[in-house]
Amino acid sequence: MIRSTHRRGRHKVFMGMAPGVGKTCRMLQEGKEALREGTDVVIGLLETHGRKDTTREAEALEQIPRKLLRYQGVDLEEMDVAAVLGRHPQLVLVDELAHTNVPGSEREKRWQDVEMLLLSGIDVYSTLNIQHLESLNDLVAQLTGVVVRERIPNRVLEHADEVVLVDVTPETLQERLKEGKIYAPEKVGQALTNFFQRRHLVALRELSLREVADRVDNEILPSITPLRERVMVCLGHHHTSKRLLRRAARLAAAMDAPLLTLTVQDPNRFLSREESLLQEECRQLCEDVGGTFLREESADILPTIARTAQEHRITQIVLGQTMRSRFKALFRRPLSERLQHQLRGQSIDLHLISDGIPTQAQEDHGA
Repeated sequence: MIRSTHRRGRHKVFMGMAPGVGKTCRMLQEGKEALREGTDVVIGLLETHGRKDTTREAEALEQIPRKLLRYQGVDLEEMDVAAVLGRHPQLVLVDELAHTNVPGSEREKRWQDVEMLLLSGIDVYSTLNIQHLESLNDLVAQLTGVVVRERIPNRVLEHADEVVLVDVTPETLQERLKEGKIYAPEKVGQALTNFFQRRHLVALRELSLREVADRVDNEILPSITPLRERVMVCLGHHHTSKRLLRRAARLAAAMDAPLLTLTVQDPNRFLSREESLLQEECRQLCEDVGGTFLREESADILPTIARTAQEHRITQIVLGQTMRSRFKALFRRPLSERLQHQLRGQSIDLHLISDGIPTQAQEDHGA
């Protein structure tokens, strides 16, 4: 029988605060339960990291052989999406949704591979750690000192049909680490003094709980509920623009409000190559966090901001301190005061965000 590919597959994400909470085992357990109920289930990609419990959970499930790719003289393995599509099961299990594929792969990110499977009508179970969400990147760096390099757009989680929080206490997770159930023994000490500090785990757990709670609230609210708040972030061409945009995205998410990103370009000034590249990166980031990107051409920046705010019924405007400094030489009064004058009494809150960046940030090595 030929299966119809008109139906989009359902996506279920198992999310946790950190490696080792049990996301992969939970995904495998539910996959085996579906198999017992008669569903055709396969493993598309599984990362056991040498964990015996994970390996045991996978024994009853069919695994699609991985695809070998040669990169810089080394053979590396990735999910064979074509083989999964050819096998066309009802359900495929895909570990580590935020993974970056080997250069030369058909798609850059594993979540893009998952999207292909969903479009083909295959249901997908996948796993994700909270720190890999794009809008939380700067916040995670501030909380833990770790800059997470592998990230997924917020829309991937927002479009998921179901999100399951796999949760343990920070103390339990630290015990698992000490028992060698997460990393090899030689890595335990470093992990405990860095990413797996209790205060870091407490903060990440709170982010995970809040993300799932916000999702539940959004599902309960009727679709006809009017959104009273609307957030607009104003970006210049400074290197902190992406950080400012993520901060605004978190504000919009907390308020359950749409996000508009505005950049005002002077038509008499040409952007440098670096500035053009940054603007494109901001446009892509805006889409990734679920916002709308708007580029206006005008030599009068403040009136343009005020007009755009009025047209889009904005209630919250986010500005960077860098933007405020740019105008210091032009206006005697602070930027916020001048902008309020332009807004002509509209009920809009202004948020001035500092450009401070974590000084102890380090690259994420698989946390």
